[in-house]
Amino acid sequence: MKQFIDFIPLILFFIVYKLEPRAVELAGNTYMLGGIFSATAMLIVSSVVVYGIFFLLQRKLEKSQWLTLIACLVFGSLTLAFHSETFLKWKAPVVSWLFALGFAGSHFIGEQPLIQRIMGHAMSLPQPIWTRLNIAWIAFFLVSGAANLFVAFTFQSIWVDFKVFGSLGMTLLFLIGQGLFLARHIHDVEPDPSATKSKD
Repeated sequence: MKQFIDFIPLILFFIVYKLEPRAVELAGNTYMLGGIFSATAMLIVSSVVVYGIFFLLQRKLEKSQWLTLIACLVFGSLTLAFHSETFLKWKAPVVSWLFALGFAGSHFIGEQPLIQRIMGHAMSLPQPIWTRLNIAWIAFFLVSGAANLFVAFTFQSIWVDFKVFGSLGMTLLFLIGQGLFLARHIHDVEPDPSATKSKD
């Protein structure tokens, strides 16, 4: 669910990007609405709002959410400051590869792969399966980053469409594949007998 909530600012970005460019009067000032730069401004504002609500509700943000928000602020601000969409094109690849690095590093730092730390409270799996699942996430983020980079600089007329729907589609297909993989190996977490005895 959190994966898809992360797409809310991206969808708003897409909507504004597709608008026919027009001048809008607001508080006595004139702003251009539509196109890449107003869409980038919407991406920044909506990201701050979405993750701000998350922070108020949860009293914290996960590391992945901090990374996504910071990347949005950095690459979005550079795009607006230098009036160049090149910076924004690098956002998705860089974020994806940083996620891949985090999942890969967890094989060497800590006692559990990162995916086990994230999902281990909800299910019980043999350790080799956790390792394979973590490697699958590494591969997914590497491929996702490479695909976004390739489309952004090769097919410039459709890179925004791919950034939204291509990324969403890849994520959905991967999660479905993960679900099918887990269905063969998952075991319900057994309740702690000591907890039951303590209630008696």
